[in-house]
Amino acid sequence: MSNLFNNQSDKDHDLQSNTPPLPDFDRDPDEDNSLETGVRTSEADASDLHHFLNSQRSSPETDQPTDADFDYKSSPAEADFSHFSLEPLEDEIPPKAEESRWQMAWSIVREVGETIILTLIIFFLIQTVVRNFRVVGTSMVNNLHDGQYLIIDKVSYNPLLTKYLGIGGPQRGDVIVFEPPNNPNEDYVKRIIGLPGEEVNVINGQVFINGVKLDEPFKPVPGTYTMPGPIVVPPDDVFVLGDNRNNSNDSHNWGPLPIGNIVGRAWVSYWPPDQWGTIPRDIPSEDATLKHFVGQFIPSASANNE
Repeated sequence: MSNLFNNQSDKDHDLQSNTPPLPDFDRDPDEDNSLETGVRTSEADASDLHHFLNSQRSSPETDQPTDADFDYKSSPAEADFSHFSLEPLEDEIPPKAEESRWQMAWSIVREVGETIILTLIIFFLIQTVVRNFRVVGTSMVNNLHDGQYLIIDKVSYNPLLTKYLGIGGPQRGDVIVFEPPNNPNEDYVKRIIGLPGEEVNVINGQVFINGVKLDEPFKPVPGTYTMPGPIVVPPDDVFVLGDNRNNSNDSHNWGPLPIGNIVGRAWVSYWPPDQWGTIPRDIPSEDATLKHFVGQFIPSASANNE
């Protein structure tokens, strides 16, 4: 009997020896005065708990671990940014696709073509409004000179403005460029003296309008001729004379000028530089130049100082 109890106690002892002791969960690591001791004790308790749980899942017959032996581990979670993308900034320029040589060549040709077409459009628009003209001869001395370049205003006498809108039209004293009735292949430059419906006569170089001597503030070079008789200007015509009266082929030779033959009104003189200025109808052209205007404020260097 004693042997039986002894054997039973030995078995109990073997069973207890094979079973790891439970960790002391009630122990507070903070009870230890040393911080290092508390940390080590917590790590030991975790290790004991790990072994204890594995031993409880072992098979009681074979005392071997089963397939359900879990290894309790912990690891930090790693973030997966493979499917994460930032939206492009507003001012970020997207990359351009590479253009082929043909596309680049076509782009250059198109830009050059557009520039040429735009230039032609601007040129023709300007030509419908203004035109440049070169004075040839001395028929307009002392106001215009041979070789002087003018800009012609082609809008002032346009029928759309004169007949339908009542704007513009010929004015006495205007310097105009026109095609003479007796020589339509050339352009002349003269000054309007008589308007439609007026009676014009020249006696000993003096101009009379409706029997009244004409005041000519633009100061032409007087003539010496006398017309055979007065001329009544037709409704659609004007009477023109050159400022150099004895050396001008004008209306006193071939009669009134049809308004339809007028190319435009002389507006600005742009060459030579000393003749820069407008072409006025009521004062000499010299008084309307930039040179004359500046001379009014800057004394002449050759002036005598007394």
